[in-house]
Amino acid sequence: MAKTKTITTDDILLVLCDSVKSVLTTATDHPIHYSSMVQKISKTCLKPDLGCFVLFDGGFSGLVIINFTAGAALEIYQNYMLHMGIPENELAQSHTADDVGDVMGELMNQIVGDFTGNIGHQLHTSITQNQPKMLTINKQVLLSIDTNLDRPQARRVTFTTEKNNIFYLEMAMDKTEFIKLSTFKEKEKFDLDSLIDQEQNGKRESKPASSSNQVVEQDLLDELGI
Repeated sequence: MAKTKTITTDDILLVLCDSVKSVLTTATDHPIHYSSMVQKISKTCLKPDLGCFVLFDGGFSGLVIINFTAGAALEIYQNYMLHMGIPENELAQSHTADDVGDVMGELMNQIVGDFTGNIGHQLHTSITQNQPKMLTINKQVLLSIDTNLDRPQARRVTFTTEKNNIFYLEMAMDKTEFIKLSTFKEKEKFDLDSLIDQEQNGKRESKPASSSNQVVEQDLLDELGI
């Protein structure tokens, strides 16, 4: 009998957590960590000081929320901008600044983009996302998915920055199980950076060969007296 493996909602949550950690660590050049404990919650909420949410749909539907404290939002924003080469004296000093919201919204977009790509690679299913919405708030705002979920599940994971500032990831989706068959093969993950590097290396290697061919052709013409 063929062996199978079941991939659950919590496995999908782990993929999302890895995307958050990977994208923010790369973007800021500073480590981001998440707790090994996942909290089951009954509802998802936007909370102070900076909340961002995005809906995804397709193979399965869901809602992703990240609630940043003021300290976490500023630390991630400033590390990202400094990593991009922006002078420190040009950085915003308050989490309520428009520039902070714009940067955090862009990072959220990269996180969910990485997540949807990994889901397509690992589960052979496609999900799409809407444009992330970022809000500076001072009160809790309850959010729910505008769709009928048969068995809704919600989870919360705590993340920590290098300076021990805290932010929270919340995800809500229908209870889902993917059954991986023994014949299942993961798609080869597309790596754009590697493809560009290979193309550039190929061009470099082709240049000496081209120059050598030109020398041989010139020697032949000289022998023929042309």
